[in-house]
Amino acid sequence: MKSSLPLLAAVLLGALLPGRACALEPFVADYQVYNSGKVLGDATMQVVPSGSHWRIDLDIRAEHGMMGLAGAAAQQSTVFDLVGDTYRPLSQALVRKVVFSKRQVIGTYDWNKRSARWTGDVKESRQKPIALQDGDMSGLLINLAVIRDAQPGKTLAYRFVDGGRVRPHQYVVAQELESVSVADMGYNAMRVNRVQSGNEETVIWVVEGVPTPVRILQRENGQDTYDLRLVEYRGVN
Repeated sequence: MKSSLPLLAAVLLGALLPGRACALEPFVADYQVYNSGKVLGDATMQVVPSGSHWRIDLDIRAEHGMMGLAGAAAQQSTVFDLVGDTYRPLSQALVRKVVFSKRQVIGTYDWNKRSARWTGDVKESRQKPIALQDGDMSGLLINLAVIRDAQPGKTLAYRFVDGGRVRPHQYVVAQELESVSVADMGYNAMRVNRVQSGNEETVIWVVEGVPTPVRILQRENGQDTYDLRLVEYRGVN
């Protein structure tokens, strides 16, 4: 994996400033995609300005298969704005591709009507409007919120409104820091586990001062959905 001077500088700065929350800043982060310890492909996460708003994208390209399917890919995007320190979603798009198959879902968060709705390749039961509450976020925005809020021993609670679904998301940050490898270098990271998630498991590793997760592991029914491990990230001018 490649070393990254911006990554090293941010980690060192975070170490000098304990407890400092990461301010939202544009970046592009490159990941490798693993499944059961094997490299399957790569991924890119970015946060960039979008007109007067912001946009977060996650593009996963699993060339050698994901969840047992060859050539799988997933592209997610959420346009959002900032209300104080709150990430407020405005629209969402999801495209999933497998050989001979493509699924596309579009979501709209109307904060004037306080209602969200999804169209496209989504179950009929998930096309009904959902009443919005202050603080509601998409899955991608919750990842950003975890980065912002994580502190050792802290419990984090969010309301997930995404893809026609509403779920409470609760995360617990481990008391002790955990050694992780990023860009061939070792760092101490906060391990953040989602709890009460049924058949789903999500673990996010956060390094103080780095605005993107250094690793995201997601499982369903005991099987890896994806395991993203940071290679490098860079700022966007």
